[in-house]
Amino acid sequence: MKKLIVASSNRGKLKEIAEILGDRYEIVSMAEAGFHEDVEETGTTFYENALLKASAVSEALGCDALADDSGLCVDALDGAPGVYSARFSGNHGDDAANRKKLLEKLKGNDNRKAKFVSSVVLRKADGTILTGTGETYGTIAETEEGENGFGYDSLFISDDLGKSFGVATAEEKNSVSHRARALYDLLKKL
Repeated sequence: MKKLIVASSNRGKLKEIAEILGDRYEIVSMAEAGFHEDVEETGTTFYENALLKASAVSEALGCDALADDSGLCVDALDGAPGVYSARFSGNHGDDAANRKKLLEKLKGNDNRKAKFVSSVVLRKADGTILTGTGETYGTIAETEEGENGFGYDSLFISDDLGKSFGVATAEEKNSVSHRARALYDLLKKL
C-alpha cells in the first residue's frame, strides 16, 4: 500500500483522514516521516494555509504530502472563527477554550447557522498541486452535546445528521463531513 504523508500533527485530523483514505493509503504523520518543524499558517484562506503546510513537508522530504486546513464559519460572526478556528481563544489547539469563547460570542443570538469548510492540498514531489474542497452545514448548539470527535464537533448540529458531530459515530460524521467531502473531491482528480 502506498504511503501518504499528512502535513499535520493533529491526532483527530490524522485519525479522520486514515478512516476516510485508509483503504487506499497508509497514512503517515509528518512527524513519523521525519518532519518536525512548525509550519506557520500565515494564509488568509483555508487553501493558502493547506498549500503552505503541504509544500513545506513535500519540499523538505522530497515526497508527496497532503495537508488539510479547515475550520468553522459562523454566520452571526461574519464567518469567524474561520482560518483562526484552532486558535480562536488565543491558544492554538485549546479546543475547550475555543468552544467556550464561541458560546460566549453567540450568547443571546438567534442566528446560529454555521458551516465547516475544508481545503485539502496534495503537493506532489514534482511540484504538481491538486486540491479538493468540502463544506457541511449546520447550527451551533446552546450547549455541548457528546464527546466524540474534536474541535467544535460537540457544538455543531449537522443538518445532514440532525445531531451533533459530538454524538455522531465516526462513520456517520465521515459520511457527511467537510473533510470527507474535500478528500473525495481530491480523489476524483487523482
